[in-house]
Amino acid sequence: MNGLSTVLILVGLFLVGGIVSFVKQDMPRSLIVLLSIGAAMCLIAGILRMEWLFG
Repeated sequence: MNGLSTVLILVGLFLVGGIVSFVKQDMPRSLIVLLSIGAAMCLIAGILRMEWLFG
C-alpha cells in the first residue's frame, strides 16, 4: 500500500463521515448524493491503487 492509496482511502472515509453527518442534519438529497459519489470514487481509486492487490 503506497502513500497515495492511503490518502485516497482516508479521504473517502472522511467523506463517508460527512455523509452520515449530512443525513442527520437533513441536508438536501442532491448534496448527499454528490458527496456519496465523491466518497465512492475516492475509495475505489484507493483500493485499485493498492500494490498488493494486482501485484
